[in-house]
Amino acid sequence: LLLISTELYCLEITNNGPITTGAQATVQARLRMKNENVTSNLYHFNWVYAPLILIEKSEQRFSSVINVTGEFPGTFPVSVWVTHKNCWLCQPVARNITVLQITEFITGNLTIAQIEDNRVTTHGSSSSMDTVTRISFSLHDPSHYFKLASFVYNWDFGDGVYHITKEPFVYCNCSSKGNRTVHLKAVAEWEQTGSIIHERETMQKTGDFTTALELLDAVKSINIVGSRETHVMENLNLSLHINGTPPLALCWLIKSECIPLEGDKCHLVEISGSCYNLSHTFRDAGQYCLSVRVENGVTMLQTYHGIKVRPAGIHPAFFVLLCTALVTVMLVLVLYTAFRSNSQQKDLVEVADFDFSPLSDEHRSNRSKSGCGPLCCRSCFLQPSKEAAWESHELLHSLYKPVKMYTL
Repeated sequence: LLLISTELYCLEITNNGPITTGAQATVQARLRMKNENVTSNLYHFNWVYAPLILIEKSEQRFSSVINVTGEFPGTFPVSVWVTHKNCWLCQPVARNITVLQITEFITGNLTIAQIEDNRVTTHGSSSSMDTVTRISFSLHDPSHYFKLASFVYNWDFGDGVYHITKEPFVYCNCSSKGNRTVHLKAVAEWEQTGSIIHERETMQKTGDFTTALELLDAVKSINIVGSRETHVMENLNLSLHINGTPPLALCWLIKSECIPLEGDKCHLVEISGSCYNLSHTFRDAGQYCLSVRVENGVTMLQTYHGIKVRPAGIHPAFFVLLCTALVTVMLVLVLYTAFRSNSQQKDLVEVADFDFSPLSDEHRSNRSKSGCGPLCCRSCFLQPSKEAAWESHELLHSLYKPVKMYTL
């Protein structure tokens, strides 16, 4: 026997279910080589699908496809294994299994889209208030089983509002914020020839579908509060204020130019409020731009904030303060110098009052003849000569002579 390890192969198997009873499902298997050195010409795919009914089977070199149908609802396994075509008794090189779901009801799903400015955008189960919301039903019918059927759709918005349409969609202009549940009952009718009496008979199938509709307030504005100038290696703090219903997905990026943000090529954060504080330090001087994108599941908004980064140096506020201090010191020095010069000009000057009239000589002779008084007792006892007595008298005379004071 030829033994081939299953680790060398990879077998993928898929189906396009779920389907309704009577419709056809497609199951596909594809064989892949994990090792490029493994070579083989032909393979055989062995299917196990009972109790489903095989409609068609096709096989190629590395793949195989079968079409099956079921008359009863349920969950049915479909398996396949692959062997070399020229070796029936060899071990399978790979095997795999899938599960096909069959139901007696119509299959499909509901989608919610928002229409704004003639544009249709899909946001899962969320929609924005005060905008037109379209709820659509997508029929899942891969084998075109309902191609001759006519549909009627019964819509229930959960707030007492009902609609019946023949189109698989309905429009809603909801103005109240909150969560609600939308119900749909789809009815399909068509005629087909009976298998027993070969007469035309009316066939009918129904399907019930439910989806949650969350009405949010759109992101209306992004306000960036903070300085547009900073210095190298200086911490810049910015505050982002967002007008919109949280939770919000915020994406920001700082580059040399303003760019629209797409995907996740940015700093992505999720905030539960309406404010976010951003801190950043620049290493190089230049002109930069902060790009911000905010979305909350229903709308998306972008804004930009220019930032100028200056080289490291004296801070402008410190420079202004230093200049103010220097001017103040200079002004104080000028005032002090002026005040001191004025005070020096007002100093007192003593001027002796000399009397050169004849009476002055006569007065001196009389004083000399009268002898010594109490104030000049010492000169009286000495009296070496008249000249000496006169000089002593002159010296003592200045002691009691009045002195006049003048102010300049």
